Amino acid sequence: MATPYRERTITDPQMNTGDEPYFEAAAQGRLVLKQCGDCGEYHHYPRSFCPFCQSENVSWRDAKGTGTVYSYSIMRRGTPVPFCIAYVTLAEGVTMVTNIVDCDLDSVRVGQPVKVTFKKSEGGISMPMFTPI
Repeated sequence: MATPYRERTITDPQMNTGDEPYFEAAAQGRLVLKQCGDCGEYHHYPRSFCPFCQSENVSWRDAKGTGTVYSYSIMRRGTPVPFCIAYVTLAEGVTMVTNIVDCDLDSVRVGQPVKVTFKKSEGGISMPMFTPI
């Protein structure tokens, strides 16, 4: 049974102090991550310190924008339009919660390669999501 992707209303994200560069990059079609200048680890969600070594020497870096589906679920009930929520492990090693879009949702599989794309929220904010490669 096919479940084709359909556009849906995406609610605006709650902004935290310091999130601005993340969403500014997304508006330019770029996915960025924080990287620690001391231990070299990338991390997501963005925060002001490294969760690995607690260093405050962190900065924004462009991500490759590719990864693989770690886990997913297709939401069909309680929503006007079915959608796929997923954990995607990026090439940089971090895993983020996102949506898989622009494909038959029933074709999504664990381990599937994906690339970043951006969808606008109801307020016009670019949100990083992923589509199969």
